[in-house]
Amino acid sequence: MSRTADEKAAHIAATLCRLEGTGQAWGIVIEEARVGYARIAMRLRADMLNGHGTAHGGMLFALADTAFAYACNSRGVKTVAAQASMTFLAPALEGELLIAEAVEQALAGRTGVYNVSVRGEDGRAIAEFQGLSRSVGGPTIPDGDTQ
Repeated sequence: MSRTADEKAAHIAATLCRLEGTGQAWGIVIEEARVGYARIAMRLRADMLNGHGTAHGGMLFALADTAFAYACNSRGVKTVAAQASMTFLAPALEGELLIAEAVEQALAGRTGVYNVSVRGEDGRAIAEFQGLSRSVGGPTIPDGDTQ
């Protein structure tokens, strides 16, 4: 039986997460992945904090960038970030569950635009990320298994 496009996207995200050391090291959980969309979560640990005792900006960026990667690679074509920016809105604290939700805004040829919202488990806005993707060709996952 052949997978739907959204099932393929979920398989790609799960495979990417399994292959990258960062997702496993940070305890990233994929809550949902479909074509042009990904929602992931990560529990903030003490080793993810800055000197002020709040989430390190690099950790917030990495979480958003990971959701962005799963969304922009969801069609099975190897895609990378061409540019990204982030606005930090509120601090996040140790023990807090952070949720990053990536949504495709536009796709034209090999270029895509994605917005990623990072929120606390209480729903408050922590950060907003915008990424520009560029497909570079070839299958997203090494074995090309997107069936």
